[in-house]
Amino acid sequence: MFKKFTNGCVNLVQRFLPDPFIFCIILTVVVFIADLFVHGSFMQVLTFWGDGVWGLLSFAMQMALVLVLGTAMANAPIIQKGLKKLASIPKTPFQSIIFVTLISTLACWLNWGFGLVVGAIFAKEIAKQVKGVDYRLLIASAYSGFVVWHAGLSGSIPLKLASWSESLPKETGNIIASAENVVSLNRTVFSVWNILICLVILILMPIVNAKMHPTKDKVVAIDPKLLIEAKIVKPENKTPAQKLENSRIMAFIVVILGAIYIVKKLIDGGIGGLDLNLVNLIFLVLGVLCHKTPIAYVNAITDAVKGAGGVLLQFPFYAGIMGMMTGANPETGASLAGIISNGFVAISNKVTFPLWTFLSAGVVNFFVPSGGGQWTVQGPIMMPAGQALGVDPALTAMGIAWGDAWTNMLQPFWALPALGIAGLGARDIMGYCIIDLLLTGVIVVVGFLIVGLVL
Repeated sequence: MFKKFTNGCVNLVQRFLPDPFIFCIILTVVVFIADLFVHGSFMQVLTFWGDGVWGLLSFAMQMALVLVLGTAMANAPIIQKGLKKLASIPKTPFQSIIFVTLISTLACWLNWGFGLVVGAIFAKEIAKQVKGVDYRLLIASAYSGFVVWHAGLSGSIPLKLASWSESLPKETGNIIASAENVVSLNRTVFSVWNILICLVILILMPIVNAKMHPTKDKVVAIDPKLLIEAKIVKPENKTPAQKLENSRIMAFIVVILGAIYIVKKLIDGGIGGLDLNLVNLIFLVLGVLCHKTPIAYVNAITDAVKGAGGVLLQFPFYAGIMGMMTGANPETGASLAGIISNGFVAISNKVTFPLWTFLSAGVVNFFVPSGGGQWTVQGPIMMPAGQALGVDPALTAMGIAWGDAWTNMLQPFWALPALGIAGLGARDIMGYCIIDLLLTGVIVVVGFLIVGLVL
Protein backbone atom coordinates (compact mmCIF):
# COMPACT_ATOMS: atom_id res chain seq x y z
CA MET A 1 0.00 0.00 0.00
CA PHE A 2 2.79 2.40 0.97
CA LYS A 3 4.75 1.57 -2.21
CA LYS A 4 1.62 2.20 -4.32
CA PHE A 5 1.09 5.59 -2.71
CA THR A 6 4.77 6.48 -3.20
CA ASN A 7 4.69 5.37 -6.84
CA GLY A 8 1.54 7.43 -7.33
CA CYS A 9 3.24 10.55 -5.98
CA VAL A 10 6.30 9.93 -8.15
CA ASN A 11 4.21 9.41 -11.28
CA LEU A 12 2.08 12.48 -10.52
CA VAL A 13 5.13 14.70 -10.16
CA GLN A 14 6.80 13.21 -13.23
CA ARG A 15 3.76 14.12 -15.32
CA PHE A 16 2.75 17.50 -13.95
CA LEU A 17 5.69 19.22 -12.24
CA PRO A 18 7.38 21.47 -14.80
CA ASP A 19 10.98 22.61 -14.81
CA PRO A 20 11.71 24.77 -11.71
CA PHE A 21 11.94 27.88 -13.91
CA ILE A 22 8.45 27.27 -15.32
CA PHE A 23 7.22 26.63 -11.77
CA CYS A 24 8.75 29.97 -10.83
CA ILE A 25 6.94 31.77 -13.69
CA ILE A 26 3.63 30.17 -12.68
CA LEU A 27 4.12 31.38 -9.09
CA THR A 28 4.89 34.86 -10.41
CA VAL A 29 1.62 34.96 -12.38
CA VAL A 30 -0.42 33.60 -9.44
CA VAL A 31 1.01 36.13 -6.98
CA PHE A 32 0.64 38.97 -9.50
CA ILE A 33 -3.08 38.23 -9.97
CA ALA A 34 -3.66 37.77 -6.22
CA ASP A 35 -1.85 41.03 -5.50
CA LEU A 36 -4.16 42.89 -7.88
CA PHE A 37 -7.02 42.18 -5.46
CA VAL A 38 -5.00 43.69 -2.61
CA HIS A 39 -3.76 46.82 -4.40
CA GLY A 40 -6.25 47.21 -7.25
CA SER A 41 -3.60 48.72 -9.51
CA PHE A 42 -1.77 46.88 -12.28
CA MET A 43 1.05 49.43 -12.33
CA GLN A 44 1.43 49.32 -8.54
CA VAL A 45 1.85 45.53 -8.54
CA LEU A 46 4.15 45.72 -11.56
CA THR A 47 6.27 48.26 -9.68
CA PHE A 48 6.51 45.97 -6.64
CA TRP A 49 7.65 43.16 -8.94
CA GLY A 50 10.13 45.23 -10.93
CA ASP A 51 11.62 46.93 -7.86
CA GLY A 52 11.98 43.59 -6.15
CA VAL A 53 13.65 41.68 -9.00
CA TRP A 54 17.16 42.70 -7.98
CA GLY A 55 16.55 42.61 -4.25
CA LEU A 56 18.37 39.32 -3.67
CA LEU A 57 21.52 39.83 -5.73
CA SER A 58 23.85 39.34 -2.76
CA PHE A 59 22.04 36.19 -1.66
CA ALA A 60 21.95 34.88 -5.24
CA MET A 61 25.72 35.21 -5.45
CA GLN A 62 26.10 33.43 -2.12
CA MET A 63 23.93 30.53 -3.28
CA ALA A 64 25.72 30.24 -6.61
CA LEU A 65 29.01 30.10 -4.73
CA VAL A 66 27.67 27.39 -2.41
CA LEU A 67 27.14 25.23 -5.48
CA VAL A 68 30.29 26.18 -7.40
CA LEU A 69 32.77 26.14 -4.50
CA GLY A 70 31.27 23.01 -2.98
CA THR A 71 31.40 21.15 -6.29
CA ALA A 72 34.96 22.26 -7.02
CA MET A 73 36.12 21.13 -3.58
CA ALA A 74 34.36 17.78 -3.91
CA ASN A 75 36.01 17.12 -7.26
CA ALA A 76 39.51 17.38 -5.80
CA PRO A 77 41.31 13.99 -6.01
CA ILE A 78 41.90 13.76 -2.25
CA ILE A 79 38.22 14.48 -1.47
CA GLN A 80 37.07 11.99 -4.07
CA LYS A 81 39.26 9.36 -2.44
CA GLY A 82 37.78 10.08 1.00
CA LEU A 83 34.21 10.02 -0.33
CA LYS A 84 34.82 6.68 -2.02
CA LYS A 85 36.01 5.22 1.27
CA LEU A 86 33.00 6.56 3.18
CA ALA A 87 30.60 5.48 0.42
CA SER A 88 31.90 1.92 0.69
CA ILE A 89 30.29 1.50 4.13
CA PRO A 90 26.68 0.78 3.00
CA LYS A 91 26.39 -2.48 1.06
CA THR A 92 22.71 -2.56 0.05
CA PRO A 93 20.23 -0.06 -1.41
CA PHE A 94 18.33 -0.01 1.91
CA GLN A 95 21.49 0.81 3.89
CA SER A 96 22.50 3.41 1.30
CA ILE A 97 19.26 5.38 1.60
CA ILE A 98 19.38 5.32 5.41
CA PHE A 99 23.05 6.34 5.49
CA VAL A 100 22.59 9.24 3.08
CA THR A 101 19.50 10.53 4.92
CA LEU A 102 21.27 10.42 8.28
CA ILE A 103 24.42 12.17 7.01
CA SER A 104 22.43 14.82 5.16
CA THR A 105 20.09 15.57 8.07
CA LEU A 106 22.92 15.91 10.57
CA ALA A 107 24.95 18.06 8.16
CA CYS A 108 21.98 20.36 7.41
CA TRP A 109 21.29 20.74 11.14
CA LEU A 110 24.90 21.84 11.62
CA ASN A 111 24.87 24.17 8.61
CA TRP A 112 22.37 24.20 5.77
CA GLY A 113 24.77 25.30 3.01
CA PHE A 114 27.25 22.63 3.96
CA GLY A 115 24.54 19.98 4.23
CA LEU A 116 23.00 20.70 0.83
CA VAL A 117 26.31 20.27 -0.99
CA VAL A 118 27.82 17.45 1.06
CA GLY A 119 24.61 15.39 1.02
CA ALA A 120 24.32 15.52 -2.78
CA ILE A 121 28.01 14.81 -3.36
CA PHE A 122 27.96 11.87 -0.95
CA ALA A 123 24.78 10.44 -2.50
CA LYS A 124 26.30 10.68 -5.96
CA GLU A 125 29.38 8.75 -4.83
CA ILE A 126 27.28 6.02 -3.19
CA ALA A 127 25.32 5.64 -6.43
CA LYS A 128 28.59 4.86 -8.19
CA GLN A 129 29.44 2.07 -5.76
CA VAL A 130 26.21 0.38 -4.65
CA LYS A 131 24.48 -1.63 -7.34
CA GLY A 132 20.70 -1.65 -7.51
CA VAL A 133 20.13 1.62 -5.61
CA ASP A 134 17.67 4.06 -7.15
CA TYR A 135 19.59 7.24 -7.98
CA ARG A 136 16.53 9.49 -7.86
CA LEU A 137 15.57 8.34 -4.35
CA LEU A 138 19.18 8.62 -3.23
CA ILE A 139 19.35 12.31 -4.22
CA ALA A 140 15.87 12.93 -2.79
CA SER A 141 17.07 11.42 0.50
CA ALA A 142 20.10 13.70 0.45
CA TYR A 143 17.82 16.70 -0.05
CA SER A 144 15.29 15.58 2.57
CA GLY A 145 17.71 16.41 5.38
CA PHE A 146 17.22 20.08 4.49
CA VAL A 147 13.87 19.99 6.31
CA VAL A 148 15.62 20.47 9.69
CA TRP A 149 17.91 23.35 8.68
CA HIS A 150 15.91 26.16 10.31
CA ALA A 151 15.77 24.24 13.58
CA GLY A 152 19.55 23.89 13.59
CA LEU A 153 22.69 25.87 14.25
CA SER A 154 22.51 27.92 11.04
CA GLY A 155 18.82 28.80 11.31
CA SER A 156 18.56 32.48 10.42
CA ILE A 157 15.56 33.27 12.64
CA PRO A 158 16.87 31.75 15.92
CA LEU A 159 20.30 33.27 15.26
CA LYS A 160 18.79 36.72 14.71
CA LEU A 161 16.79 36.39 17.92
CA ALA A 162 19.92 35.38 19.81
CA SER A 163 21.77 38.47 18.58
CA TRP A 164 19.04 41.08 18.61
CA SER A 165 19.77 44.33 16.79
CA GLU A 166 17.98 47.37 15.42
CA SER A 167 18.04 45.71 11.99
CA LEU A 168 15.11 43.51 13.02
CA PRO A 169 11.59 44.60 12.09
CA LYS A 170 10.57 47.38 14.49
CA GLU A 171 7.52 45.67 15.97
CA THR A 172 9.43 42.43 16.43
CA GLY A 173 12.40 44.22 17.92
CA ASN A 174 10.21 45.86 20.56
CA ILE A 175 8.96 42.47 21.70
CA ILE A 176 12.43 40.99 21.79
CA ALA A 177 13.67 44.04 23.66
CA SER A 178 11.03 43.45 26.31
CA ALA A 179 12.50 39.98 26.82
CA GLU A 180 15.94 41.28 27.85
CA ASN A 181 16.85 42.03 24.22
CA VAL A 182 17.56 38.42 23.26
CA VAL A 183 15.89 35.06 22.93
CA SER A 184 18.82 32.71 23.47
CA LEU A 185 19.41 29.54 21.47
CA ASN A 186 18.62 27.58 24.66
CA ARG A 187 14.99 28.66 24.18
CA THR A 188 14.86 27.91 20.45
CA VAL A 189 17.38 25.56 18.81
CA PHE A 190 18.43 23.84 22.05
CA SER A 191 14.99 23.74 23.65
CA VAL A 192 13.90 20.25 24.69
CA TRP A 193 10.87 20.27 22.42
CA ASN A 194 12.82 21.40 19.33
CA ILE A 195 15.52 18.77 19.86
CA LEU A 196 12.86 16.07 20.33
CA ILE A 197 11.16 17.03 17.04
CA CYS A 198 14.53 16.88 15.26
CA LEU A 199 15.33 13.49 16.81
CA VAL A 200 12.00 11.97 15.80
CA ILE A 201 12.60 13.16 12.23
CA LEU A 202 16.18 11.85 12.33
CA ILE A 203 14.90 8.41 13.38
CA LEU A 204 11.79 8.04 11.22
CA MET A 205 12.73 9.80 7.97
CA PRO A 206 15.66 7.51 7.04
CA ILE A 207 13.43 4.47 7.56
CA VAL A 208 10.56 5.93 5.52
CA ASN A 209 12.96 6.96 2.73
CA ALA A 210 14.40 3.45 2.60
CA LYS A 211 10.90 1.93 2.51
CA MET A 212 10.17 4.01 -0.60
CA HIS A 213 12.85 2.23 -2.61
CA PRO A 214 11.27 0.93 -5.84
CA THR A 215 11.33 -2.69 -6.92
CA LYS A 216 14.24 -3.89 -9.06
CA ASP A 217 12.31 -3.53 -12.32
CA LYS A 218 11.63 0.17 -11.63
CA VAL A 219 15.03 1.22 -10.30
CA VAL A 220 16.64 4.15 -12.12
CA ALA A 221 20.42 3.88 -12.00
CA ILE A 222 22.88 6.75 -12.19
CA ASP A 223 23.56 8.05 -15.70
CA PRO A 224 26.73 6.36 -17.00
CA LYS A 225 27.99 9.80 -18.10
CA LEU A 226 28.22 10.79 -14.43
CA LEU A 227 30.46 7.81 -13.74
CA ILE A 228 33.20 9.18 -15.96
CA GLU A 229 35.89 10.75 -13.80
CA ALA A 230 37.87 13.71 -15.05
CA LYS A 231 41.34 12.87 -16.30
CA ILE A 232 44.19 14.41 -14.37
CA VAL A 233 46.34 16.35 -16.83
CA LYS A 234 49.99 16.72 -15.91
CA PRO A 235 50.74 20.47 -15.75
CA GLU A 236 53.49 22.06 -17.78
CA ASN A 237 56.12 24.22 -16.11
CA LYS A 238 58.03 25.53 -19.08
CA THR A 239 57.53 29.28 -18.65
CA PRO A 240 57.69 31.58 -15.58
CA ALA A 241 53.94 32.17 -15.90
CA GLN A 242 53.21 28.43 -15.87
CA LYS A 243 55.46 27.96 -12.87
CA LEU A 244 53.45 30.58 -10.98
CA GLU A 245 50.17 28.93 -12.03
CA ASN A 246 51.37 25.57 -10.74
CA SER A 247 53.08 26.92 -7.64
CA ARG A 248 52.00 25.28 -4.41
CA ILE A 249 53.48 28.24 -2.55
CA MET A 250 50.92 30.57 -4.17
CA ALA A 251 48.11 28.24 -3.12
CA PHE A 252 49.60 27.87 0.36
CA ILE A 253 49.50 31.66 0.90
CA VAL A 254 45.75 31.71 0.22
CA VAL A 255 45.18 28.72 2.50
CA ILE A 256 47.14 30.19 5.42
CA LEU A 257 45.44 33.59 5.25
CA GLY A 258 41.99 32.03 4.92
CA ALA A 259 42.56 29.48 7.69
CA ILE A 260 43.67 32.14 10.17
CA TYR A 261 40.61 34.26 9.44
CA ILE A 262 38.22 31.28 9.68
CA VAL A 263 39.66 30.15 13.03
CA LYS A 264 39.40 33.70 14.38
CA LYS A 265 35.75 33.99 13.30
CA LEU A 266 34.86 30.65 14.88
CA ILE A 267 36.63 31.56 18.12
CA ASP A 268 34.88 34.93 18.26
CA GLY A 269 31.40 33.78 17.27
CA GLY A 270 31.37 30.06 17.99
CA ILE A 271 29.28 27.75 15.85
CA GLY A 272 26.63 30.48 15.71
CA GLY A 273 29.04 32.58 13.67
CA LEU A 274 29.10 29.99 10.90
CA ASP A 275 27.05 31.98 8.40
CA LEU A 276 26.80 31.42 4.67
CA ASN A 277 29.75 33.70 3.88
CA LEU A 278 32.00 31.78 6.26
CA VAL A 279 30.83 28.44 4.86
CA ASN A 280 31.73 29.61 1.36
CA LEU A 281 35.13 30.79 2.55
CA ILE A 282 35.72 27.37 4.11
CA PHE A 283 34.80 25.72 0.80
CA LEU A 284 37.13 28.13 -1.03
CA VAL A 285 40.12 27.56 1.26
CA LEU A 286 39.65 23.79 1.37
CA GLY A 287 39.22 23.73 -2.39
CA VAL A 288 42.52 25.51 -2.98
CA LEU A 289 44.20 23.26 -0.41
CA CYS A 290 42.84 20.06 -1.93
CA HIS A 291 43.64 21.00 -5.53
CA LYS A 292 47.15 22.04 -4.43
CA THR A 293 47.87 24.58 -7.20
CA PRO A 294 46.07 27.77 -8.32
CA ILE A 295 45.59 26.65 -11.93
CA ALA A 296 44.13 23.29 -10.89
CA TYR A 297 41.58 25.14 -8.79
CA VAL A 298 40.80 27.54 -11.63
CA ASN A 299 40.05 24.57 -13.89
CA ALA A 300 37.84 22.96 -11.22
CA ILE A 301 35.85 26.20 -10.74
CA THR A 302 35.43 26.61 -14.51
CA ASP A 303 33.95 23.13 -14.70
CA ALA A 304 31.73 23.62 -11.64
CA VAL A 305 30.20 26.89 -12.89
CA LYS A 306 28.25 24.96 -15.54
CA GLY A 307 25.77 23.74 -12.93
CA ALA A 308 24.95 27.16 -11.44
CA GLY A 309 22.69 28.40 -14.26
CA GLY A 310 19.40 27.48 -12.56
CA VAL A 311 20.27 29.33 -9.36
CA LEU A 312 21.33 32.49 -11.17
CA LEU A 313 18.26 32.49 -13.42
CA GLN A 314 15.59 31.96 -10.79
CA PHE A 315 16.71 34.23 -7.97
CA PRO A 316 15.57 37.48 -9.66
CA PHE A 317 12.12 36.00 -10.22
CA TYR A 318 11.75 34.89 -6.60
CA ALA A 319 12.96 38.32 -5.50
CA GLY A 320 10.20 39.82 -7.65
CA ILE A 321 7.63 37.48 -6.08
CA MET A 322 8.87 38.51 -2.64
CA GLY A 323 8.49 42.17 -3.65
CA MET A 324 4.85 41.59 -4.57
CA MET A 325 4.16 39.57 -1.42
CA THR A 326 5.54 42.24 0.89
CA GLY A 327 4.54 45.39 -1.01
CA ALA A 328 2.09 47.38 1.12
CA ASN A 329 -1.00 49.16 -0.13
CA PRO A 330 -0.21 52.89 0.33
CA GLU A 331 -3.71 53.59 1.66
CA THR A 332 -4.46 50.57 3.86
CA GLY A 333 -0.94 49.28 4.57
CA ALA A 334 -2.08 45.77 3.62
CA SER A 335 0.21 43.30 1.88
CA LEU A 336 -0.54 39.88 0.43
CA ALA A 337 1.79 38.14 2.90
CA GLY A 338 0.22 40.11 5.73
CA ILE A 339 -3.29 39.08 4.72
CA ILE A 340 -2.28 35.39 4.67
CA SER A 341 -0.60 35.64 8.09
CA ASN A 342 -3.43 37.63 9.66
CA GLY A 343 -5.93 35.08 8.37
CA PHE A 344 -4.21 32.35 10.37
CA VAL A 345 -3.91 34.63 13.41
CA ALA A 346 -7.66 35.24 13.35
CA ILE A 347 -8.45 31.56 13.92
CA SER A 348 -5.82 31.00 16.64
CA ASN A 349 -5.84 30.77 20.41
CA LYS A 350 -2.94 30.33 22.85
CA VAL A 351 -2.80 26.57 22.32
CA THR A 352 -3.15 26.51 18.54
CA PHE A 353 -1.20 29.68 17.71
CA PRO A 354 2.22 27.94 17.31
CA LEU A 355 0.57 25.37 15.03
CA TRP A 356 -1.14 27.99 12.85
CA THR A 357 2.08 30.01 12.76
CA PHE A 358 3.85 26.94 11.42
CA LEU A 359 1.20 26.28 8.76
CA SER A 360 1.00 29.91 7.65
CA ALA A 361 4.78 30.02 7.31
CA GLY A 362 4.60 26.89 5.20
CA VAL A 363 2.18 28.62 2.82
CA VAL A 364 4.20 31.85 2.63
CA ASN A 365 7.40 29.87 2.02
CA PHE A 366 6.15 28.83 -1.43
CA PHE A 367 6.34 32.46 -2.50
CA VAL A 368 9.15 33.74 -0.27
CA PRO A 369 11.66 30.85 -0.15
CA SER A 370 14.15 32.68 2.05
CA GLY A 371 14.52 32.36 5.81
CA GLY A 372 15.53 35.98 6.27
CA GLY A 373 12.85 37.16 3.86
CA GLN A 374 10.18 35.15 5.63
CA TRP A 375 11.18 36.64 8.98
CA THR A 376 10.89 40.14 7.53
CA VAL A 377 7.44 39.31 6.16
CA GLN A 378 5.93 37.41 9.09
CA GLY A 379 7.90 38.51 12.14
CA PRO A 380 6.14 41.89 12.55
CA ILE A 381 2.75 40.17 12.26
CA MET A 382 3.11 36.93 14.19
CA MET A 383 5.30 38.10 17.06
CA PRO A 384 2.91 40.84 18.37
CA ALA A 385 -0.06 38.50 17.87
CA GLY A 386 1.69 35.78 19.85
CA GLN A 387 2.52 38.19 22.63
CA ALA A 388 -1.10 39.33 22.82
CA LEU A 389 -2.15 35.68 23.28
CA GLY A 390 0.55 35.05 25.89
CA VAL A 391 2.68 32.77 23.67
CA ASP A 392 6.43 32.57 24.29
CA PRO A 393 8.25 34.63 21.57
CA ALA A 394 10.69 31.75 21.11
CA LEU A 395 7.82 29.39 20.26
CA THR A 396 6.28 31.84 17.79
CA ALA A 397 9.63 32.42 16.07
CA MET A 398 10.33 28.69 15.76
CA GLY A 399 6.86 28.19 14.32
CA ILE A 400 7.88 30.53 11.48
CA ALA A 401 11.26 28.79 11.20
CA TRP A 402 9.83 25.27 10.98
CA GLY A 403 7.16 26.35 8.46
CA ASP A 404 9.83 27.99 6.31
CA ALA A 405 11.86 24.76 6.25
CA TRP A 406 8.92 22.35 5.95
CA THR A 407 7.50 23.21 2.52
CA ASN A 408 10.97 23.25 0.99
CA MET A 409 10.18 19.58 0.44
CA LEU A 410 7.66 20.67 -2.20
CA GLN A 411 9.28 23.92 -3.34
CA PRO A 412 11.96 22.98 -5.92
CA PHE A 413 13.92 26.22 -5.49
CA TRP A 414 16.25 25.03 -2.72
CA ALA A 415 16.84 21.70 -4.43
CA LEU A 416 18.68 23.45 -7.29
CA PRO A 417 22.20 23.13 -5.80
CA ALA A 418 21.72 19.41 -5.10
CA LEU A 419 20.16 18.84 -8.52
CA GLY A 420 23.00 20.70 -10.19
CA ILE A 421 25.53 18.42 -8.52
CA ALA A 422 23.48 15.29 -9.21
CA GLY A 423 22.66 16.03 -12.83
CA LEU A 424 18.91 15.51 -12.26
CA GLY A 425 15.73 17.55 -12.66
CA ALA A 426 13.25 18.58 -9.96
CA ARG A 427 10.61 16.14 -11.17
CA ASP A 428 13.05 13.27 -10.58
CA ILE A 429 13.04 13.74 -6.80
CA MET A 430 9.99 15.75 -5.78
CA GLY A 431 7.62 12.77 -5.81
CA TYR A 432 9.64 11.20 -3.00
CA CYS A 433 9.91 14.55 -1.23
CA ILE A 434 6.10 14.72 -1.00
CA ILE A 435 6.21 11.70 1.33
CA ASP A 436 8.84 13.44 3.46
CA LEU A 437 6.64 16.56 3.49
CA LEU A 438 3.70 14.57 4.85
CA LEU A 439 5.83 12.69 7.40
CA THR A 440 7.60 15.74 8.81
CA GLY A 441 4.39 17.77 8.70
CA VAL A 442 2.66 15.26 10.98
CA ILE A 443 5.65 15.18 13.34
CA VAL A 444 5.89 18.97 13.64
CA VAL A 445 2.12 19.47 13.93
CA VAL A 446 1.92 16.97 16.80
CA GLY A 447 4.97 18.55 18.38
CA PHE A 448 3.52 22.06 18.31
CA LEU A 449 0.15 20.89 19.61
CA ILE A 450 1.83 19.20 22.58
CA VAL A 451 4.04 22.23 23.24
CA GLY A 452 1.03 24.55 22.96
CA LEU A 453 -0.84 22.49 25.56
CA VAL A 454 2.13 22.18 27.93
CA LEU A 455 3.48 25.71 27.69
